[in-house]
Amino acid sequence: QVQLVESGGDLVQPGGSLRLSCAVSGFTLSYYDIGWFRQAPGKEREGVSCISSSDGSTYYADSVKGRFTISRDNAAKTASLQMNSLKPEDTAVYFCAIILPDGQICWDVDQEEYDFWGQGTEVTVSS
Repeated sequence: QVQLVESGGDLVQPGGSLRLSCAVSGFTLSYYDIGWFRQAPGKEREGVSCISSSDGSTYYADSVKGRFTISRDNAAKTASLQMNSLKPEDTAVYFCAIILPDGQICWDVDQEEYDFWGQGTEVTVSS
């Protein structure tokens, strides 16, 4: 059974840091591209970052570039999103998702094409 479980969400002050984790089971992570997405209250879900399975290439939304870092550990079957210099506008529920690549760069893939999703972890940035 495929399962993705996010953790690490919390309430943090502006300028603070959090590290989100995505633990996966039921499949071989090394075959899949991994994406992080977020949905803020009242807004549509948006892509935050993704990392390829083939060469570990990483991609970021402009709003998080330079502040967030995505990583993966295929052996441990985990993915992480290190978030630094957090801003109130980063407040959202964060989701990890995976997709079996078919030649497209993970950043160019529509969210709806991702194969499996976690249930999300809540991040609140507020003083």
